[in-house]
Amino acid sequence: MNDVAAATLVQAAARAAPRVPVLEVADLSVEFRTRSGTVRALDGVSLQVHRGECLGVVGESGSGKSVTAYAVMRLLDPAARITGGRITFGGMDMLGAGDADLADLRGRELSMIFQNPRASLNPIRPVGTQIADVLLRHGGVTRAQAPARAAALLAEVGIPDPERRARAYPFELSGGMCQRVGIALALACRPALLIADEPTTGLDVTTQAVIMDLVLGLARARGMATVLITHDLGLATEYCDSIAVMHAGHVVETAPTAALFATPRHPYTARLIGATPRPGLALGDLASIAGSLPDLRREDLPACRFLDRCERARPDCAAAPLPRRTEAARMVACRYPL
Repeated sequence: MNDVAAATLVQAAARAAPRVPVLEVADLSVEFRTRSGTVRALDGVSLQVHRGECLGVVGESGSGKSVTAYAVMRLLDPAARITGGRITFGGMDMLGAGDADLADLRGRELSMIFQNPRASLNPIRPVGTQIADVLLRHGGVTRAQAPARAAALLAEVGIPDPERRARAYPFELSGGMCQRVGIALALACRPALLIADEPTTGLDVTTQAVIMDLVLGLARARGMATVLITHDLGLATEYCDSIAVMHAGHVVETAPTAALFATPRHPYTARLIGATPRPGLALGDLASIAGSLPDLRREDLPACRFLDRCERARPDCAAAPLPRRTEAARMVACRYPL
């Protein structure tokens, strides 16, 4: 067999082989023990993201988006307990990993941009020193090399005069600058997976666009898998390859972004789209979502937690198990989808 034929066979085998996701979450359930009862924050959450892709996780506040992210990072509050499911990252069972393995992964292979950029930084250490700490722990640089590498990372995320800014404390920087420092921290060691938890919260619209272009541009250039957590469906539509819609601890629909926006199957997804500002729509064209999320401490939660807010609801929607219909690279968890 000549070299050309051998190369052709290798390429054909690569195309035929199933793609292995960088991150796979399967039937994940999490509950919180509180003084007023047990909160079933996540119930059977499943999602996955591949190398070079961006997955958007959207939904109202309280739907479980950030809890999912913290569960993946194994950074849940002590009051939380993972009661079921599986989290696999790069072939590793994250729920079975020990503290030393997790400490080695975070920052090197698995990184997160936190929702509040200023609060996520150490207020009594210069930002350049904080980046240097990550590089020394995970980046394979020497103590002599770390300051210059930290300044280079600040320059890479668009911070002017990086050598001077590296000596600044978080309180001396604007919110946008602190978010750029957070991005530099998260990307310092070129992780395989980046989780961005509401990375544009509190930023003006222009800065939001700059931050998102920066995050996704660097992630795609490095071939990272990215999970963008946001309540802004419009933002997810613009930047994500696929979207997972969450409501009250359930993933109710997943689909490629264009398909989800063009033909939503779950009634909640359709309501979210109807409430999302878009070019050409007046304020009066937007429709709010009636009702509110159910109390997740209830013992009698129905199988479909959107039941009380849904105009398509029927008596059997309360019955378990909640069906998950899979079709053409999308999933909808609904007995009577659109």
